[in-house]
Amino acid sequence: MEGNSPARIDLRSKKETSYWGFEMNILLVNLYLFKLRRISFKALIACWLLRAEMPSPLNSPTPCFIYFSLTSILLIVCHLGYITGTAVDDNSTIIGAIIDANSRKGKEEITAIKIAVDKFNNNSKNHKLSLISRNFTGELYGAALTAEELIKEKKVQVIVGMDTWQQAALAAEIGNQAQVPVLSLAAAASVRPSRQLGRSTLIQMGTNVSEQIRCIAAIVHSYHWRRVIAIYEDDAYGGNAEMLTILSEALQRVGSEIEYHLPLPPISSLSDPRGAVHQELLKLLSTQSRVFIVLQSSLPMATQLFQEARRMDFMGKDSAWIITDSISSFLDSMDTSVISYMEGALGIKSYYSQSKSNRPFQEFSAQFQKNFKSEYPEEDNAQPGIHALRAYDSIAVITRALERLASDDTNTPKMLLKNILSSNFSGLSGNIIFEGGDLSNSNSLPFRIINVVRTNYKELDCWTQDLDNPLNREGGDKNCGRNTTKVLDGPVIWPGYLKRVPKGWEMPTVAKPLKIGIPANTTFKNYVKVDVDQIEPEKKYTGFCIDIFHEVLKILEQNYSLPYEFHPVVGTYDELVDCVYNKTYDAVVGDVTILATRSKKVEFTVPYAESGLVIVQVTSEEPHKAWMFLKTFTWETWVVTGALLIYTMFIVWVLEYQSNNPAFRGPWRSQLGTALWFTFSSLFFAHRETIRSNITRVVIVVWLFVVFVLTSSYTASLSSMLTVQRLDSNVMDIEWLKATRSVVGCNGASFVRQYLENVFNFEGAHIKNICNQNQYHGEFQSGNISAAVLGLPHAKILTSQFCKNYTAGQPLNRFGGLGFAFQKGSPLATDVSEAILTISEKRILKELEDKWFPRSAECSATTNDELSLGNFWALYLLCGATSTLCFLLFFLRLLIDFKRHQASRSDANPSDESVWMKTVQLVHFFHNGQTEFPNERLSNLSPHPTGDEWISTRWPTVSRFDTHGASGRLSSYSDYELKVTSSDVLEPPETCPPTIAFQASWIPWTLPLSPIWKGL
Repeated sequence: MEGNSPARIDLRSKKETSYWGFEMNILLVNLYLFKLRRISFKALIACWLLRAEMPSPLNSPTPCFIYFSLTSILLIVCHLGYITGTAVDDNSTIIGAIIDANSRKGKEEITAIKIAVDKFNNNSKNHKLSLISRNFTGELYGAALTAEELIKEKKVQVIVGMDTWQQAALAAEIGNQAQVPVLSLAAAASVRPSRQLGRSTLIQMGTNVSEQIRCIAAIVHSYHWRRVIAIYEDDAYGGNAEMLTILSEALQRVGSEIEYHLPLPPISSLSDPRGAVHQELLKLLSTQSRVFIVLQSSLPMATQLFQEARRMDFMGKDSAWIITDSISSFLDSMDTSVISYMEGALGIKSYYSQSKSNRPFQEFSAQFQKNFKSEYPEEDNAQPGIHALRAYDSIAVITRALERLASDDTNTPKMLLKNILSSNFSGLSGNIIFEGGDLSNSNSLPFRIINVVRTNYKELDCWTQDLDNPLNREGGDKNCGRNTTKVLDGPVIWPGYLKRVPKGWEMPTVAKPLKIGIPANTTFKNYVKVDVDQIEPEKKYTGFCIDIFHEVLKILEQNYSLPYEFHPVVGTYDELVDCVYNKTYDAVVGDVTILATRSKKVEFTVPYAESGLVIVQVTSEEPHKAWMFLKTFTWETWVVTGALLIYTMFIVWVLEYQSNNPAFRGPWRSQLGTALWFTFSSLFFAHRETIRSNITRVVIVVWLFVVFVLTSSYTASLSSMLTVQRLDSNVMDIEWLKATRSVVGCNGASFVRQYLENVFNFEGAHIKNICNQNQYHGEFQSGNISAAVLGLPHAKILTSQFCKNYTAGQPLNRFGGLGFAFQKGSPLATDVSEAILTISEKRILKELEDKWFPRSAECSATTNDELSLGNFWALYLLCGATSTLCFLLFFLRLLIDFKRHQASRSDANPSDESVWMKTVQLVHFFHNGQTEFPNERLSNLSPHPTGDEWISTRWPTVSRFDTHGASGRLSSYSDYELKVTSSDVLEPPETCPPTIAFQASWIPWTLPLSPIWKGL
């Protein structure tokens, strides 16, 4: 025990204490590392158990202690390295790219993404981008698995790429869970924003397919193509169904429709692509439309499609092909031999500026061509396309969002997504602005409309998103603006080098002529007549409709030939229309009535004749009506004529009364009767009264002329009305026929019988079918029918043939007219319609009507309308103006005479008299010829007469020297009275009164009245 002195024991105790303290420090470090999950819990326990089982002397550490110590030191160093690495990772963003690197589209995208990443890393000192790409060419759901692997294992913060919208949608489902933004470079078919579809992290960088479809509809509308065929490569996941729906709606808005849609199987699933495409194209031989729209297709499938379509002559004359951006965007990189198969096709190509002034594009293009040639030397063309520009812009969106994120000192996935959606800048592919997760269409650039020519293509026009006028007049970078029009600028090289716009329809040829059905047994042969005994077609098929068709052909042959052949059809007109509907015949030429039900099946031309239902009935004379004599003139004419008569009577009376005509003198009743009788009797015979005034003679001459015209017109009109034939009053309308259960006849092959039964509820037993126009007369004469219900054109033929026996009433209703029928969507219907309008404007149609429906002189009846005031207003104006002018001349002479009389009085002072007093004196002067003042009376005048004795005399010429009491002045109306009796009547002198001068104080002007007086 000596060796264990207290000092040695104390030293040992101190050493143990230092070793255990060191180990405790190591333990604390290990626990901290365990907390940070850098070492496992089992490794920590195992080391400490070994340390407890193997105690070591104080002067040497145990192996476990050494191992544990070294392990702890190593973990500390690793932890320090982790801390340093973590600091580096916080300034780096990992981007995942899911791209098909085997396709041309994928090659362009991955090259552009690498360029964008390298450019950012070279320019940024504080933040770096790390790119992890995955080559994806597998099934649809493989995109979701790839996205999950990138998010969970590679810790990517943004995903870019995807070849289809369906792949992007599935990848976004994974991205929603981890709040990782997914930027899709595929074109979307949905018109709804991505965020409305429940994919908050899905961001669309590609253009919406709906915009391309609107552009396609605008092209179809500009060339008036009515039916199209949609072709697309099926993706086996229903992704093209939505595109077809959008295309169908867009075409319907412009009056067109999809006749047939042809899905092609995926190229990857075909062992013999050429044979498979050939079998699919055989299905199009039964279709009429030759406008083909390739909605979606991979580049290998498009190559097989156009090669086989040209071999099968689907790219011949009158055909049109339209390709979308999915094909036209690769025209720059296609082999020239493949492009030659597409010659004549129209394409839609996304617009982006390639001008030399666009420096960012030129720099990117140079770098892209350098990298692309080095990575893919097998590719012939290294020019970047729209897909490369969109991929480059997608990285630009991310980097700009990261820069704003760094300035906000926040680095969360939600903030990154928010900054991406708030992007607003001009990229290489256009303006980058997002609305609801999708690229805004209002800020996107227009589409280029191109035309494939030989082994290249040329730009025709630009299309913008304007709803009204989507097509620009001119192409090119500087012209792709907002000034628009509705037609392509052209010229367009069409398939088969056609110099005109293709019809987009299978046009007839000599080997396959146009099959036209015509009615074989028509009731009215004037329209269509088939003579089976004739061999020559010109003589075998005749009639009004056949001649119209021949005239139409003359106009159509100025643009293209139209071989045809007639096929007589025995049956009803509805059956004939059904033959066109089921494509047995291409058209129908005949007297076919345009109805709503028929228009749903076939395409009608514009009508060449009007149509409607009328009732044809037996003609009888109309019984005379009591007041028919008043129907010749309208009531306005009668009123104005009566007023003019009274006015003329008044003028004649005034003029002749002042002229002292005895016929217009005497009691006032006698004067009124004489004037009225004189004026009214002039309507029928010459008057017996003598006219003394020349002014009156002028009035009477004009009035007699008016009377002559009125009586002549009245006589002619009344005679015409009495000779016009009217309908028999026993048959009024269709309701009367139904009420009396009368039997009516109609054309059994037409729609009239069904119309009477279905619309007018006519009993079928009371309707008799008549198959010949001459049979109607026999049925009427035998009393088998009371009336015939016919179409308006047919009724005109019957009434013109038997004009004295039958007449047609007013149309019961109107229809669309008579026209030719073609298959739905046929461009021939439009051309024939224009030709019918042309022959109508040139009066050729009128000449044909006169040829086939002649009207004899005895059958032409004119309708006499009542004579209105408009027929005689000039005559009335002449008469009224003449009478008024004569009256004004008389009144002027009266004023002159009155002034002379006033001037002859020495005691009169006219300036002191009022206007009213002068008016009263003028009236008395007119009545009596002179005026008597107070205390003054002519010696030859008698007292004032009574009412019945009120007559007037012609005044003698009185000078102012013959008056008595001239010094008296008239002060008021009560100071004088006029006293005239019948005893004072003087005979009118033979000579006219002398000319008398008058004072200027009464009338302030002087007129040379002597010539006027002598003339009157």
